[in-house]
Amino acid sequence: MSLATDTKPTVSVESEDRLRADLYNFLGLLLARPPEAALLEQTAALSGDENSDLGTAISGLARTAAAVSPKQAESEFNALFIGLGRGELLPYASYYLTGFLNEKPLAVLRNDMSALRISRAPNVFEPEDNIASLMEMMGGMIVGRFGAPASEERQRAFFNRHIAPWAKHFYTDLQGAKNSVLYAGVGAVGAAFMDIEREAFRMTAG
Repeated sequence: MSLATDTKPTVSVESEDRLRADLYNFLGLLLARPPEAALLEQTAALSGDENSDLGTAISGLARTAAAVSPKQAESEFNALFIGLGRGELLPYASYYLTGFLNEKPLAVLRNDMSALRISRAPNVFEPEDNIASLMEMMGGMIVGRFGAPASEERQRAFFNRHIAPWAKHFYTDLQGAKNSVLYAGVGAVGAAFMDIEREAFRMTAG
């Protein structure tokens, strides 16, 4: 994990919110590092439906994961996100929003992380505004991994400030990246999920 856990959850969480958190954490795992065999097997075992964009995307990702080896997944991950000098994509809010790394979006995020009692794990050195960490933060906030579960208002504020302005764009780029095979499916799931979250927060905004 890229984040340090502050306290354990002490408040029960609705099943629908737990499913949301699970999907955020799942995306965070796939985007943080190359998936090992166990995670690929879990991904291949997912079942979606053809009645929604998210269900269709999950089914497609499961089919691709079943056909990809850990070695192929690692090679793809490295080409996309590491590369020689840099990968095909730079999955950071600062880059997507300003064109540069370590800019104002990162400073704003760090201030909000401090207020939420979220801290980066001591053995992690990349900027906190990477997509994997932001997915992990949302998942943790929902279930109370960093204290009490965040209110819907606080979730909405975090999503609208740090995720909504760029995550859908990133996931769309991931679908179209030349090195994407498994990760094209990850991008499809992420894009569909971001649309659902944005609309849900919009509908419940006061």
